[in-house]
Amino acid sequence: MPPIKSEISWSDFHKLDIRVGTVERSKTFPEARLPAIKLWIDFGSEIGVMKTSAQITDHYRPDDLVGAQVLAVVNFPPKQIGSFMSECLVLGAIEEDGSVILLDVKTAVTNGLSVG
Repeated sequence: MPPIKSEISWSDFHKLDIRVGTVERSKTFPEARLPAIKLWIDFGSEIGVMKTSAQITDHYRPDDLVGAQVLAVVNFPPKQIGSFMSECLVLGAIEEDGSVILLDVKTAVTNGLSVG
């Protein structure tokens, strides 16, 4: 396990805008440098649909992700990943082998709800 990162302030944490969204579409991203899946996530009427790329192919297939509610940071600047513009960052737990398990919610909630 990685060591604990340096301490941050509550105000640092509150700068992150973490929201719940539902994956409405996903597909493989063969052009990515490392195996990845493209996701289109609906964060409700206030934010809308945002897209991202995630290196989650060890545990997920695109078809299995549609309809899943996930957590993501929605206030990072867009980032170009190959031919794809990533607009948010899905959150996941990183296993010792480097694979990622997406963080999700146990009970369905309204898209766009804030976490924190």
